[in-house]
Amino acid sequence: MYDTVIFDLDGTLLNTIDDLANAVNYVQKNYGYPMDNVNTVKKNVGNGIKKLIERSIPEGKNNPYFEKIFLEFKEYYQKNCQVKTSAYPGIMELLETLKNKKIKMAIVSNKAHEAVEKLNHIYFQDYVSVVIGENEAAGIRKKPAADSVKRVLELLKSKKEETLYVGDSEVDKETADNAHVRCVLCSWGFRETEQLKKLEPMAVINHPLELLDIITEP
Repeated sequence: MYDTVIFDLDGTLLNTIDDLANAVNYVQKNYGYPMDNVNTVKKNVGNGIKKLIERSIPEGKNNPYFEKIFLEFKEYYQKNCQVKTSAYPGIMELLETLKNKKIKMAIVSNKAHEAVEKLNHIYFQDYVSVVIGENEAAGIRKKPAADSVKRVLELLKSKKEETLYVGDSEVDKETADNAHVRCVLCSWGFRETEQLKKLEPMAVINHPLELLDIITEP
């Protein structure tokens, strides 16, 4: 029924929250701002790292140092994006199984494209053939715009009715809806299960291998 799976990255394939929180706190500390705990950072992610910084520092985009802080965050995170980051339990087994089933796989993320490529190279290069991070300079709008998903479908020569989008947030559900593909949300990511159920995805799964039952449905 499905021959293509598009994954979100943070909170779906990789638990990146500790490294993201460390990078946020790095720039906050440098400027003497109050630092955030991991749960606060969890609530602030999902719309790209620029929005994360906007939500994390006093005055947001109106902060006179906003662009400087953003660039310092981006540089620090690029160098330290895999200190504590790891794949969620069951993810590698899922990807290996999907590969054996000849399922095409891609990653779309609002994380900076360079960081997405770096993390994919470290963890998923044997499985994922297309990765698209934040790259609005190239005319690809961030999620929840459908641009990244549509680009994946073009590159993989996949049909939207044979594609599943797997994510962990309201941004992912909206992205899938905008791209007219079915959406599965995972409960191990950055949002609570009840939040995900209210979004009315095709399914909410509690372990990566549960996706296999959906993929192979007649």
